Amino acid sequence: MLRSLFTGIAGLGAHQQMLDVTANNVANVNTTGYKSSHTVFEDTLSQTLTGAGGPTGGVGGTNAQQVGLGVKLAGTQLNFTQGASQATGVTSNMLINGDGFFMIDKGGQQLFTRAGNFTLDSAGNLVTPDGSMAMGWMSPATPPAAPTDVNLAALNSGTYVSWSIDSAGNVNAVDSAGVTTKLAQVALATFTNPNGLQKVGDSAYAASANSGTAAVGAPKSGSRGSISSGYVEMSNVDLSQELTNLIISERGFQA
Repeated sequence: MLRSLFTGIAGLGAHQQMLDVTANNVANVNTTGYKSSHTVFEDTLSQTLTGAGGPTGGVGGTNAQQVGLGVKLAGTQLNFTQGASQATGVTSNMLINGDGFFMIDKGGQQLFTRAGNFTLDSAGNLVTPDGSMAMGWMSPATPPAAPTDVNLAALNSGTYVSWSIDSAGNVNAVDSAGVTTKLAQVALATFTNPNGLQKVGDSAYAASANSGTAAVGAPKSGSRGSISSGYVEMSNVDLSQELTNLIISERGFQA
């Protein structure tokens, strides 16, 4: 009797974690660049009452007698399918079509994100809403040189009348004479195992021992996707699926 109670407690804990993950997905249904997660369960160790026995003489073999001791969370997995595109009309906003992550510098820490809602600060830095700076190459530097913080202060000297970002992540400015100058290029990073990335808040990820090292390069190179300026990637949460998961987890918790 006591053993069954503790087994039930294991189920309560596991389904509570499933509820937590599902609730977080629902809460982020409108978060730019958010990638949903789902839980994976596995059974815990079983108590072996009698071991297996092989056939001997005229007696057949017997199977082991085991009693399960509950369930536990095996892990959480990220869903990196592409989210829908949302038009913003803001030149500095960017969307990645395909694989890759924007590289950002958060106080000296290199992080990665799919949220491309960048803006220009008063110093001309291309920044996220929390002030992290987008990384890339200031002209004339190009890959494979190490990326640095992207600064577009040149756009505030009055030399240029307009600017744009092309599908390869190049920041191009046009002066009053119609001459185009490449100011910078945005960097993208890919990973052998994106599911190994760790969430660190503010829609950003950090590399881990199991994600592999970042393969940094220009958009549209290798397996990296292209850039769409004036758009951002919406959350990939499927609300109908999440509400179904909510019911399933609640039923498991209730049982």
